[in-house]
Amino acid sequence: RISALMEALGNPQDDLPPVIHIAGTNGKGSCAAFCRAILEAAGHRVHVHTSPHLVNWHERFRVGGELVEDAVLADAIRRVAQANDDAPITVFELLTAVMFVLFAEHPAAFAIIEVGLGGRADATNLIANPAVSVVMPIGMDHQAYLGDTIAEIAAEKAGILKEDSPVIIGHQPYPDAGQVLTSVAEMIGAPATIYGQDFFAFEERGRMSFQDTDGLLDMPLPNLPGRHQIANAATAIAAVKAVAPHIDTDAYEAGVSRADWPARLQRLNRGDLVDLAPKGAEIWLDGGHNPDAGSAAAEFLAGREHVDERPLFLIAGMLTTKDPLGYFEPFVGLVRHVFAVPIVSSEAGFDPEDLADEALDAGLSAEAFASVYEVLDMLGRQWDESEPPPRVLICGSLYLAGEVLAENGTPPC
Repeated sequence: RISALMEALGNPQDDLPPVIHIAGTNGKGSCAAFCRAILEAAGHRVHVHTSPHLVNWHERFRVGGELVEDAVLADAIRRVAQANDDAPITVFELLTAVMFVLFAEHPAAFAIIEVGLGGRADATNLIANPAVSVVMPIGMDHQAYLGDTIAEIAAEKAGILKEDSPVIIGHQPYPDAGQVLTSVAEMIGAPATIYGQDFFAFEERGRMSFQDTDGLLDMPLPNLPGRHQIANAATAIAAVKAVAPHIDTDAYEAGVSRADWPARLQRLNRGDLVDLAPKGAEIWLDGGHNPDAGSAAAEFLAGREHVDERPLFLIAGMLTTKDPLGYFEPFVGLVRHVFAVPIVSSEAGFDPEDLADEALDAGLSAEAFASVYEVLDMLGRQWDESEPPPRVLICGSLYLAGEVLAENGTPPC
């Protein structure tokens, strides 16, 4: 379907600036954010395509550094729909075509394009000659579409690799994924640069060190919270070095320290929902929705200051296609209570009572609530001020994260 549509549009995907094509289960958006920040710090104009959006459709299309304007997006959608001529099409395929049109028609030095689902059969995989392919950490997710094992999922993600185009293989927590990716790269002749083999990153004395065959870069810690972001930033640095090898060290430092990616362990400091919470409460928002994302969030919160003093609460909503038990288990011993809430923007969300049962099965204290608003309002009204202010993690779904950012009055910009 997408090939036929692009043919009708004159194949704009063949007229893009050099493309950084990013696949993986976790960290795709973070890698895109780091790549964008580094390239822009070096003075380059950059297109960025990510999905899904959180609040507004425009978030999927950053054209030359800015979210696409209403009129420009509407015109591109009209032309793509006209070219499709009522043929069967999915929303993602149509929007991918819109992305190709926008990125081909507006000048930029680079295009950063995030895979939607998998890789091999993804609509973005019409990119025939990426400047570099990137595969971020692979885990268990979307099994109904990608396979029931890490190896099967990795094989689908490896579908974005192209002959003679370099590939950066990010940190792989599961050996099977790394083995599949390196085997495919070798088989098709895609030169591979591998995290833990060809490049490394680690925290040292409150800073980040990146090392590869060119030497050592000493820079600030990533602006995005969580220890896992060190490996994500390192993979982005390796990707940028592959497409723009002459960038100054200052651009890497600036990009890593400025990168922004909403709803990924995002601290909410203001807004209508934040105002409901107990005075001094920390409110965090994370759209991660699989067991590895749960582990990353739990590790981050376990490392926060005063972790033994500030009680931690989860406000969780999830889709029924996810693994809530696997998501909740890393929080055992860390969380005082889970409030399960519905996801209003999707019909595929867990009933809060059922989600609370999943948290109970994981060994957590849990109950169902009607909304994030009602949980924060209740905590704000009933909090015992003799206790330290709580930490609250709103988590489990990007759909829920988008709802929260909209209701809080702090959409991505």
